[in-house]
Amino acid sequence: MDDYIKINRDLWNKRTAIHKDSDFYDLEGFLSGNSSLNHIELEGLGPVDNKTLLHLQCHFGLDTLSWARLGANVTGVDLSEEALGLALEIAHKTNIPARFIQSDIYNIREVISESFDIVFTSYGTITWFPDLDKWAKVIAESLKIGGIFFIADFHPMLQMWDTSKKVIAYPYFNDGKIDEVIEHTYTDGPAINSREISWSHPLSEIIIALNNSGLGLLDFKEYDYSPYNCFENMSQRSPGQYVFGDFDIRYPHLYSMKWIKK
Repeated sequence: MDDYIKINRDLWNKRTAIHKDSDFYDLEGFLSGNSSLNHIELEGLGPVDNKTLLHLQCHFGLDTLSWARLGANVTGVDLSEEALGLALEIAHKTNIPARFIQSDIYNIREVISESFDIVFTSYGTITWFPDLDKWAKVIAESLKIGGIFFIADFHPMLQMWDTSKKVIAYPYFNDGKIDEVIEHTYTDGPAINSREISWSHPLSEIIIALNNSGLGLLDFKEYDYSPYNCFENMSQRSPGQYVFGDFDIRYPHLYSMKWIKK
């Protein structure tokens, strides 16, 4: 196993223990029937009833299981065994049919042979990969002909900020790995001390990688807000819309893309 995979897996194992009890994830609300999905992905993907859906980087499965509640036949994949153990526990408690598999995303075709109607990933995904060409190839190979890939993620312009200090501290372009020790996670809860390794990726790199994999772009949107209050120094502009800083100009916080396998 590559060192960065082990380091990041350990990070997400630690985060799972905090996230499951956080107000941010509201696990009790989900167990009571709430959906964890936002209007961005709900409107972007449309109906999923009776479709097979592969959720990459599913964490402990709330979005995966929310898609299942809407009728999708779901498979969630994640690096963290702690997260997947919790996902299986939630699926059992809610009696929602779902399959969860532990794997590095680059290697999922070694453990999942079938193709899917939909591949889905969202919110904090791209920065964990050093090579987007390999990532895009896995997505294309996991789709049926005519299948849909949908991504909603934080905009690389927002990712440039050290939001705690309100300064630009990270590159827009992929200048190599970013190796840091972090002292907190993005939810409420106790402090965390762990190492993480990530990479910056500009929109051009994301689009070119997916295009070169054989997918065709159907839709691309940018948003001037985040649906989550998950960075420091954010304020609520309206229900479900959070913005970083107190700037007079609008700038992108999020993007979504919808692709089809030709």
